[in-house]
Order: sequence, then structure tokens, then C-alpha cells
Amino acid sequence: MSNRNPRPDIRPADPRFSSGPTRKRPGWSASALEGALLGRSHRSAPGKAKLKEAIERTRSILEVPEDYRIGIVPASDTGAMEMALWSLLTPARPVDVFAWESFGEEWANDVGTELKLPDLKLHLGQPYGRLPDLSQHRAAEGADVVFTQNGTTAGVCIPDFEWLPAVRDGLVINDATSAVFAQPIDWRKCDVVTFSWQKVLGGEGAHGMLILSPRAVVRLETSPPPRPLPKIFRLTRKGRLDEELFEGATINTPSLLATEDYLDALRWAEHIGGLRALHARANANAAVLARWVERTSWVDHLAADPATRSNTSVCLRIVDPLVCALPAPRQAEFARTLAARLEAEQVAFDIAAYRSAPPGLRIWCGATIEQHDLEALTPWLDWAFQELRLSLIH
Repeated sequence: MSNRNPRPDIRPADPRFSSGPTRKRPGWSASALEGALLGRSHRSAPGKAKLKEAIERTRSILEVPEDYRIGIVPASDTGAMEMALWSLLTPARPVDVFAWESFGEEWANDVGTELKLPDLKLHLGQPYGRLPDLSQHRAAEGADVVFTQNGTTAGVCIPDFEWLPAVRDGLVINDATSAVFAQPIDWRKCDVVTFSWQKVLGGEGAHGMLILSPRAVVRLETSPPPRPLPKIFRLTRKGRLDEELFEGATINTPSLLATEDYLDALRWAEHIGGLRALHARANANAAVLARWVERTSWVDHLAADPATRSNTSVCLRIVDPLVCALPAPRQAEFARTLAARLEAEQVAFDIAAYRSAPPGLRIWCGATIEQHDLEALTPWLDWAFQELRLSLIH
């Protein structure tokens, strides 16, 4: 270590800045799980009551309209999105897929390569850090639209829902997994919203949430998919919506231990003031990094437009001229080494950019993160960068 670059005097109380699974709520301990129905069937009355409670608390906090169905489904957000795509999209209707990061590109691949829908238009944001032109949505032609509200691996989110019509023929399918609980959702402009427990509220993995509008239910009941569906995807029974799936029943066995953990996170959200408090915490956290980026010459946001910068998965790129002059593989190595140095110092875990994203850093700023931890992190980011830069010079 160089004497010209002393270690900071303070450090984050909690170094867990991973973008998924994310840090649990402040004050969490294993004692929060003591009410879990271990060794009980999820089909028992108490088990179904726990699952129904998770659904109703989700509805209350997110202010989901009463006529929307909420179900707990297998395989995390991926499972929820796959169920929606395979069950609702048909060759009879045009489909627009907007993608600007890796998960949106996965949905584009599903719709184009696996479902092989004939009238598909892919709208890709290039390069990473930019939205595609949302005005290209073919709403007037009745096109369904698929998009990811907050691109976790690019740090880019939609600025609002104004580009979507309130009156429409097509369905709007919104993968909101790193946006929900942190960014507004215009429910009347969404027909499907999906997310997973392990993102903004720090729950455990493997469980997804599928929220359907009345219009999505009509599609399911009147336009069955022209393809066989495995049991794990089936949302209807004898041509009607399987209502039990949205009342606490599940297609496969859920973890009641994980359910208890999700309930604990929801109760915490209620305790601190609900949705507005969650939004405020995420915004304040992202603002800490924004202020640091503004005064720091070696780093910048990956999202070029401030209006589209995520307040949860904040993605950063290194813009220092010395580093940018390196060959691309060495730039990537520099970024990985920077993240590894911070992990070795026990001040920041899992903040390297996603493997398919441009080299850089990705720091979670959702509501379970404490603002003072981010404030303590920024001097360490500067320290680690200077350490590595000095090694390049010498």
C-alpha cells in the first residue's frame, strides 16, 4: 500500500451490496423466522393462510388494484416471466420486446427463438446504458409488449409509463423484479407484473410473484396458447383461470421458511411507512452514489441519461484516461481486480459488473441498504482505485 494513499478511517457496517440476493432488512436475524410452519404442508389450512397473508400484504404495500390477481409461483422471477410469455403470447398478435440488458435479452430470445412468433419486433438498447426508442411500440396495431422495468445488469430503467396507452388491445408484460418496492408502477398500464422475493426486500430465492390484470385473465380464458404447456406453467383449468393459485395454493411445494422470511420483510416495510418509505430509502441511497460520481473524475454512470438511471442497481463504468487506454481485456481485469480488492478488505461484497455487462461496478442501493453504509463505501472505492492506478504507473 502506498503512503500517498492511506486506507479510509471508516468502513461500512455491512458490506453486502450484492444485486441479488440483496441484503436483508436492517436488524434482521434468524429469530425473524421463528413463526415458520416447518414440517407442515403448504396445503394445510395454516400453510395456505401463510401464503395468502404473503399475497395480501404484497397487495397492500404495492397498492395493487383489488381486481388484479397475485400468485406465488416457482422458479423466482424467471419462472413468473416464463409462465406469462408461454401462456399469454400467441402467433395471432404482434409482439414488441424492448431489451437493454441481459435479462431483457433472455425474454427476447424466448419470444423469438423458442416461441417462434411470426410478427415479432425486437427493440434493443445499444450500447449498454441506453434505452431503445420506446415510442416504437406498436400499440395502434394491438401489439403485446414485453420489457424489463429496471435493467438490473445495466442500471437503466424506464423513466415513466407515459409511453404505454391506458386504452389498448395488446397486453403489457413488465418484468419488475429489481424495480418493485423501489420505483412507481402504473398498474392500470400493466397487465402482467413479475418479481422475486430476493431482490428489493432481500428475501430468499426460488419464489416468484405473478400479478395479472383482468385483461390478462380474459386472454388466458379466451385465447389458450397454441402449444403444450408443462404442469408448472399451467394457469388455467378446464378453460378457466385456476383461482386457487391466487388464493394461497401453489403449483409446486413452496418453502414455508422462505415464506416466513418474506412476511418478515413485508412487515418491516409496513413498519417503516410502506411504499413511499421504501421508495424514499432507495432514492436517498442512489443519491449518495450520484453525489460521489459527480465529484469523482475516474467513474461515471453506465446509464447515459439521468432520467433513466436506476435507484436500485447502480451500474458504474471507469472513465479514467489511463485505464481507458488499456486493451479491452485489461480494462475488464482492472475492474474485476478493483471489486476483488474491496471484497478482500471486507468493505464491499459482490459489486463487480454482471458477467455480460461492460466492465465496471454494480452497487445495490435498494431499500434494505443503509445510507450510512454507502457513505462509508465511497472513500474505499476511491482508495481501491488509486491503489490499482498507482500499480499501473509503477
